[in-house]
Amino acid sequence: MDTHTTDKKTNSGSLVGDLFGGTAAMLVALPSAIAFGLLIYAPLGVEFSGRAAIGGIMGTILIGLVASLFGGTKSLISAPCAPAAAVLSVFVAEAMKKGTVAAELIPVYIMLISLIVGAIQILLGKVKGGAFIKYIPYPVVAGYLSGVGFLIFIGQVPKLLGLPKDVKLLAGLQMPGDWKWESIGVGLVTIMVMFLAPKIIKAVPAAIIALIAGVAAYFAISFLNPAMLNLEGNHFIIGSINASLTDLQQVFVGQWSLASSINLSHLSFILIPALTLSVLLSIDTLKTCVVLDAITFTRHNSNKELVGQGMGNISSALFCGIPGAGTMGATLVNVNSGGNTKRSGIVFGITALLVLLLFGKLVAWIPIAALAGILIVVAIRMVDFKTVSLLKHKSTVFDFCVMLGVIISAVALSLIAAAGIGILLAIIIFLREQMRSSVIRRKAFGNQLYSKKSRVLAERNILNEKGKQTIIVELQGQLFFGTADQLLSEIEPFLSSSKYVLLDMRRVMSVDYTAANRIKQILGRIKEQKGYLIFTSVPMSLPSGQNVKEYLQHLGLTQTEYLKFFDNLDFALEWVEDAILNEANSIDDDKTLLLKEIELFTNFSEKALHNVASCLVEKHYHKNDTIFKVNEESDEIYFIKKGNVKIVLNLAAGGSLHLATISKGDFFGDMAFLDKRKRSADAFAGEDVVLYELSRKKFDAVSEQFPEISGRFFEKLAFVIANRLRLANLEINTLQEN
Repeated sequence: MDTHTTDKKTNSGSLVGDLFGGTAAMLVALPSAIAFGLLIYAPLGVEFSGRAAIGGIMGTILIGLVASLFGGTKSLISAPCAPAAAVLSVFVAEAMKKGTVAAELIPVYIMLISLIVGAIQILLGKVKGGAFIKYIPYPVVAGYLSGVGFLIFIGQVPKLLGLPKDVKLLAGLQMPGDWKWESIGVGLVTIMVMFLAPKIIKAVPAAIIALIAGVAAYFAISFLNPAMLNLEGNHFIIGSINASLTDLQQVFVGQWSLASSINLSHLSFILIPALTLSVLLSIDTLKTCVVLDAITFTRHNSNKELVGQGMGNISSALFCGIPGAGTMGATLVNVNSGGNTKRSGIVFGITALLVLLLFGKLVAWIPIAALAGILIVVAIRMVDFKTVSLLKHKSTVFDFCVMLGVIISAVALSLIAAAGIGILLAIIIFLREQMRSSVIRRKAFGNQLYSKKSRVLAERNILNEKGKQTIIVELQGQLFFGTADQLLSEIEPFLSSSKYVLLDMRRVMSVDYTAANRIKQILGRIKEQKGYLIFTSVPMSLPSGQNVKEYLQHLGLTQTEYLKFFDNLDFALEWVEDAILNEANSIDDDKTLLLKEIELFTNFSEKALHNVASCLVEKHYHKNDTIFKVNEESDEIYFIKKGNVKIVLNLAAGGSLHLATISKGDFFGDMAFLDKRKRSADAFAGEDVVLYELSRKKFDAVSEQFPEISGRFFEKLAFVIANRLRLANLEINTLQEN
């Protein structure tokens, strides 16, 4: 079979899967969308039930179609959702309670909120805000969603009991005489089937089976109460829906004709719910996208998806629909039913439109108690009961308290207040985590970490003796007002004894004004001691865009006699070591050493020195001259009479790594001298340099005549190399222990 035929079959199979997936998802989402519409418009009375149902259906059609066309996630189904219904129902209830907006204008204000939500989502997508929304702490999100679940539950129980719309839950529970057994019966059947259906019939979504069971229970009960079969004035059902194209046009024209009645002074009243919804719906969508990625082994485009969701919510608002998001339930049904491309979302929207146009009359007979039952189960599932386990561990008690605080504020105050408290708690969580982690990665003294510049034994002894004069502090993370005092507290004990304080900034992610002022305090203390504060590896460009070095200099931390900047820690350590040795009068850069003054040849007899000198060649190199190259065939060892030599390793990915600086009195090239193999690195003159060159061939010839020279030479060579290894071990242990 050729590739073209295979692709054709694959596309055909995908199309069939999208048709089944989109249709099945619509059957799940549409009843919930109608219920969400009723929840939003409930405070306005039963006369708005038809308008509420249209809002839910139009939201399903428009968000499903537009978000699928312009979003960045395959198989995602977007529709009106519980968080949107909860926030808007609170808005409507408060507007009616305060009397700030006339009932007939409420749909216009809902439209305006939806337009603002969509615009904010598009803006978030355009400025790459998708990544930031995902980082809102889980306890805050879970607490908010659980709070929404509690509010939906509290709002739907009165409907399940058949209570009048103005009666709240607590009052209604004390009025059993007003309970309608018909509503209770329909609701309980719906709830029971909603819970049991997934365990018995997995092929058909539970919401569909529950809704059918609720409708069947309604008509069964109607044999005992024939009045339930009347459409007009029937408070048990949604009621008449004007669903023809002409009727829909009248709804649109009527709503838009009222748009001019919007009071601009009410913009502040709608701004908070709009901001809350834009964040909450974005989180809900991206959370669904993450789950979808795990199921389908794909990767969604967060920012593109936010743009698609924003366009979907704007489209829904323009056609009198309610806002929504990428929904978990309908999306999972879509995937499990075969939907695996964006076409499934388009099918979802089109089939919802067909239901409105062809079966709108039947939608009128859906029992309100059945929809309440479905919403109660949805609400229960939104509450994260597993979070109680957070109380078992001390480390997670605070997370539980955060969730509980958001839930309580949502139920006792409002979702708007809960959003504000959630943001505040998110900031507290961030500060807590930052303040928990130490900004000090490790500390070491000058006799534990050394520069890459080799030192002769006498110089090394001086550096070891005066090691406590130098403290190396490697910083990490965020240096801000929450950790600035920690920085001062960690360094303060060493300020009186350390003349050189090195701050390695390589792993610092940000610095704020408070931290900079703490560093100024540290500098002031160091200056009193006639010491030096030394910055190394100060970031010039962080992912946040901050240039830390420029920021510090702007605040007055510029290079002075007591404040130094170095590109890396090694250069800083080398400067400190040279300063300590100069202070001890141990360095004389102008002096050219004699053979007997080179460390390896100390304690050699005059005769032995004379014999060694016979096979040495003096070499002169200018600064940056190459002495040998990697992979070069040579067997010479070099002893430095004056100047220094740098050993560099060229990296495969480009660039180079500075391995060591060999100073006067020391040697290099010993590996090739010992094993007679190719050079492993490059060597070049760090400054004008004078060397003794000793080839292995010439040395072996002299050793044959004077064997005692060979024994003494290799003994001293082994001793120096052993000291180098011990030094390396000390540094490794220091790095591991800290």
